[in-house]
Amino acid sequence: MSRRNSISTVVALALLATASACSRHEQPNVVFMPDMAYSPALKAQEEGSMRVPPKGTVPRGYQSYAYANTAAGAGAKLKNPLPRTSDVMKRGQATFNTYCLVCHGPAGEGDGTVVPKFPRPPSLQSEKIRTMEDSGIYHIITMGQNLMPSYAAQVAPADRWALIHYIRALQRSKKPTTEDLKTAGN
Repeated sequence: MSRRNSISTVVALALLATASACSRHEQPNVVFMPDMAYSPALKAQEEGSMRVPPKGTVPRGYQSYAYANTAAGAGAKLKNPLPRTSDVMKRGQATFNTYCLVCHGPAGEGDGTVVPKFPRPPSLQSEKIRTMEDSGIYHIITMGQNLMPSYAAQVAPADRWALIHYIRALQRSKKPTTEDLKTAGN
């Protein structure tokens, strides 16, 4: 065999090796960790796809609410920790306009924009709500009542208290007390 033939044979073998290395293999000869390569797909919310959290775990940011069953228990223990300041009132107004306005209306009279489609919610101007303690309103916001769902996931605890201050201001705007009238005259 001549030197030219041997070089062409080597080049041909090199090209053949390169071509075979570049070709796609649909099925590999050996599957390393077949359980990972061919794991069964589960759809979200399908039986077997949801895992039960370990015992004793709580979600991040979770705050327990000890008065879940009764507003009366909350009334004896909970007091509004926020002072009635301009910033707190603005925060309460923003929360009211975001979550409460569509049902309770701009003045809290139960005349929101969803009233024709849904039953009329109770007026926040009623004597029942006026005489209710702040903790009772906090409990209703947290746990919900009748058709009103719980807003615990949407409204942070501090914003609930600010919202209560704003509701009280709406009530005083409709029926001011004698003390409100005295301070308004100064």
